This record gives sequence, C-alpha cells and structure tokens, in this order.
Amino acid sequence: MKIVDAESLGKAIRRRRKELHYTQAYLAEYTGFSASFISDLERGKETAEIGKTIFLIQILGMDLCLEKRG
Repeated sequence: MKIVDAESLGKAIRRRRKELHYTQAYLAEYTGFSASFISDLERGKETAEIGKTIFLIQILGMDLCLEKRG
C-alpha cells in the first residue's frame, strides 16, 4: 500500500488492527500507549509521535519501508 499522508497511514494501521481482531483498548493496554493516541493516529492526526507510530506498526506485524521514486 502506498502511504501518501497521515490519513492513509492511519487507515492502514486501523485495517491491520481490525484484521488481528484487536480493539484500540487492547492495543493501548498492551503497548502502554493511550487509547486516544491510537485513535488519533488511526484518524490521521499529523502530529502523532513518529517513534510511537513505528513501534505500533511493528507490534502489528507490519514493516515500514521507504523507496526512492522513479
């Protein structure tokens, strides 16, 4: 999936969380992050902390890769 903005990243994270049948509350408890952070991230909040976001992506069994265009 091509991520072009915070909203598309949030949608990808939400989709994966739901595939795993995790609730936001469960994920918050498991990671120690607040449920509001996870909710904000999934809604595409542009100021979400990058370190927490990358950690959450890893917890969900996903990889974040950057590629040069062209």
